[in-house]
Amino acid sequence: MNLTQVPVYTVSQINGYLKDLMEADPLLRSLLIRGEISNYKRYPSGHHYFSLKDDKGSLRCVLFRGDAARLRFQPADGMSVLAFGRLSVFPRDGQYQLYCTQLMEDGRGALDLAFERLRRKLEEEGLFAPEGKRPLPGWPGRIALVTSPAGAAVRDMIRILGARWPMAGVLVVPVRVQGEGAAEEIAAAIDLVNRRADIDLIITGRGGGSREDLWAFNEEAVARAIARSRIPVISAVGHEPDVTIADYVADVRAATPSNAAELAVPDQAQVRGQLHQLARRLAAAQRSRLLAGRKDLRRLADSRALRNPKAAVEDGRMLVDRAQERLSAALRNMLKDGRGELARLGAGLDAMSPLKVLGRGYAMARGARGIVTRAAQAEVGQALDVLLADGTLRCQVKEKEETEPWQAKS
Repeated sequence: MNLTQVPVYTVSQINGYLKDLMEADPLLRSLLIRGEISNYKRYPSGHHYFSLKDDKGSLRCVLFRGDAARLRFQPADGMSVLAFGRLSVFPRDGQYQLYCTQLMEDGRGALDLAFERLRRKLEEEGLFAPEGKRPLPGWPGRIALVTSPAGAAVRDMIRILGARWPMAGVLVVPVRVQGEGAAEEIAAAIDLVNRRADIDLIITGRGGGSREDLWAFNEEAVARAIARSRIPVISAVGHEPDVTIADYVADVRAATPSNAAELAVPDQAQVRGQLHQLARRLAAAQRSRLLAGRKDLRRLADSRALRNPKAAVEDGRMLVDRAQERLSAALRNMLKDGRGELARLGAGLDAMSPLKVLGRGYAMARGARGIVTRAAQAEVGQALDVLLADGTLRCQVKEKEETEPWQAKS
């Protein structure tokens, strides 16, 4: 083989090519792998690094801090787990590894797998996008509670809503929140509330329980009902560590049903305090404006214009007199300059006058066609007027002799 014809690549180029190649493979973008944890380490950054192994091989894995926050157990060496994620290459080391987004204890993987698959599906459709979130109303007039009518959660929400903002009406829409068909009831209730024109906000959720108890809020039917709701939705499911698909889709996620009621309405005591503060500021502003107006009134009352109204007229007259004096002086100067210029121009015209030339002993011949300046302009026998300083001679040309211009005959 002629090596001179083989292209040369850098290590980084090869690692980058393999990374792009692996990430373009659909199979490697969504993998669920069973294995035993080994060499487990958690770094101060919050990222988790470990390997998955079986009796024939080992695979390097990384679980970044954001995804690790959703862990419901403490990973340890020797633990059998299911790891969900994508396979790619770390270009710096040229090592391929599994980038985990979900780590589940083996044996509990069915629900976790269903949760992760639906979460990824809805996320790819854009149902979790921040730009799609609707703002909560600042002063809701009527709130719908889509929840169980018998649980402690609904009583807590009604109590807190009444204490914080009793002006808001509360509509309880009773549904089952666990068991077969609960998800469909919740979704239908959300759709039903959206057909009403008097509801400003929806709170849907329930109190705490096992993951199985909360599973209705991980169903696709509930997620899509929340997503298509024209009314803003607060999701309030379980306790703070509990995270459901409904929490991702909702416009606002509350840690608990009680927290949802606190987020839904303003605190009347706080609003009353703000109103009192605004009233004080308004009164202070009015006093300040009144004081400033009184100062302006005193200043105007002491002004010369009010004490002596004729003063402004008198000042105006003085200004007119001074302006008239300046205008007259300017006109006199212009007239003087004009007369001097006229005298200068007259003297120049007088100096160039033909009559002045005639006064020095010269004469000027004039024929029927005007002044005669060359012999060629006159004919023998033609009558000419010869102008002198003191009169005119009537002459007739008897003969003529032509010479060069400005040259006398020698």
